[in-house]
Amino acid sequence: MNDSLQDTCPLYHSGSSLRIGELAPDFVARTNHGQLTLSALRGKWVMLFAHPADFTPVCTSEFITLARMTPQFSALNCVLLGVSVDSLPSHIAWVESIRERFGVEIPFPIIEDPSMAIARAYGMLDSSSQNSVTVRAVYMIDPDGVVQAMTWYPYAVGRCVQEMLRLLQALQRVAGGDALTPEGWQPGDDVLQPQVQVQQDITAIGPEWFMKMEGERKK
Repeated sequence: MNDSLQDTCPLYHSGSSLRIGELAPDFVARTNHGQLTLSALRGKWVMLFAHPADFTPVCTSEFITLARMTPQFSALNCVLLGVSVDSLPSHIAWVESIRERFGVEIPFPIIEDPSMAIARAYGMLDSSSQNSVTVRAVYMIDPDGVVQAMTWYPYAVGRCVQEMLRLLQALQRVAGGDALTPEGWQPGDDVLQPQVQVQQDITAIGPEWFMKMEGERKK
């Protein structure tokens, strides 16, 4: 299924690290929602998130929260895509188990990657690695298919879904190039002006040039 990824994706990394600003490697893969082609999602933001294994406590807690917050991501024109090296039957059984035990429907696709082709294309695994136990990565991909942010967590530490949502909101806020977001920024907070590059402009602004806020709160 994914064995031809190196032939179909010009930015296949063969185990090296993917970088922010690069085109996200394309792939065609099976999911519990049917076959999926990443490039078919152009025009939408995509949050591709890897989890070490199905039927594990930390991953289950993440997926329950992601399911409950899916409408908030959808409202921001963002598609959620899970991925692990587990097989499609495993994904289907895990989703059914979550529904039966917790009463939560998982509404987003989960990609199978048993050959680890996708994991290697995204630099999640070294080319010599034989498992994905340490992989808990998130890739924020913009509507043009470009990677705009990446986060990595060890397998023992669960991610904060609220922070994943905040990161998406911040990326969308700065996408036009007219603002920077300060520490802890939330939608509606003040933003920073882009860094001034000309000495004359810095002198005119005065000593507050580095942290000059916009005069109007942005929603």
